Amino acid sequence: MFEKLQPQPADKIMALMKMYREDPREGKIDLGVGVYRNAQGQTPVMRAVKAAERRLWEEQTTKVYTALAGDPAFGNALSGLVLGDAVARDRLAMTAQPGGTGAIHQAMELIRMARPDATVWISNPTWPNHPSIIRHVGLAMAEYRYFDEATRGLDFAGMIEDLGKVQAGDVVLLHGCCHNPTGANPTGQEWDEIIAVLQKRGAVPLIDIAYQGFGDGLEEDAAATRRIAAALPETIIAASCSKNFGIYRERTGLLMAVSENAKATGVTQQNLTHLNRQNFSFPPDHGARLVTMILEDEALRADWEAELEEVRKGMLALREKLAAELRRTTGSDRYGFLAQHRGMFSRIGAPADKVEELRVKHGIYMVGDSRMNIAGLNEQTVTVLAEAIADVGL
Repeated sequence: MFEKLQPQPADKIMALMKMYREDPREGKIDLGVGVYRNAQGQTPVMRAVKAAERRLWEEQTTKVYTALAGDPAFGNALSGLVLGDAVARDRLAMTAQPGGTGAIHQAMELIRMARPDATVWISNPTWPNHPSIIRHVGLAMAEYRYFDEATRGLDFAGMIEDLGKVQAGDVVLLHGCCHNPTGANPTGQEWDEIIAVLQKRGAVPLIDIAYQGFGDGLEEDAAATRRIAAALPETIIAASCSKNFGIYRERTGLLMAVSENAKATGVTQQNLTHLNRQNFSFPPDHGARLVTMILEDEALRADWEAELEEVRKGMLALREKLAAELRRTTGSDRYGFLAQHRGMFSRIGAPADKVEELRVKHGIYMVGDSRMNIAGLNEQTVTVLAEAIADVGL
């Protein structure tokens, strides 16, 4: 049977990581892979995570399964972080997932079960795994305009015009904060207009919130998700703990589905739990337990929030410095958008041949569409990058 399998396209980011590892140059810079790095180029274990792991090692007495939906305490803790009191608890169905990717995949399966003829609308551009998962699950897909290549900002007029074509029951995939790959985000007023269009069209929002705390702060980054969930009768939310808790390899995520009423919530919960059973039975618990311990313990939570704020402010400082250095090296303000964007990513607008020239000539690795990970920089490499960008004529 295996002789009938077809080769699959290589993952561009994984291929870029391989090229970076094999590059012998000492001054090479990795701006491709989407993980946070500190000034020393490391992805450290956060202080609160390390303290929670120590306590868990001392106190845990069993590794027996929790529940098909995961430990309810985890769902309650993380949904509280994301949603606050935006929706009543009896409208919320939840299952723990193996990371944000697992949550997105499970969301697509839920959509296929509930409305197999629905079209999933995604931003252009978006995280490459979004369309890949949609195609794999077998759902119809369409794009809405999002990014203005000329201004490097949000194409809000195009976005609203395209969302006006959404049909009732279609799903609109939105980034809750820190848009990946552009870093450009709607303002509060623009979010209100987006919500009004979703209401008018009868659409179901699917919110991918993977970077809460990396943009303007924990509460600020959750604001759009909360407003959408409070305003619409149904909302699906995929949350990841990889970035803001730094537990990438623990694969910790949560899928939430807001139903119109408590009766519908029960059926939705049954279906979410059923999907867990079919895919992996019981979800991983180690990362989920650490997150629960941190969010439920006053001291651990305070320390986690403080360290997360250090990370957020560090990335903002790098953005501001890069914009200033590019102003110096290019004699232009055209890169000022970098200081306005939020999160780990921005696209600088370089064509593929210039991205390749940056790699070959300067050992600077970024994705072919010129998406770069701001957290891959430090105080020294910001200047190196700015000078390289000027050198290749960008």
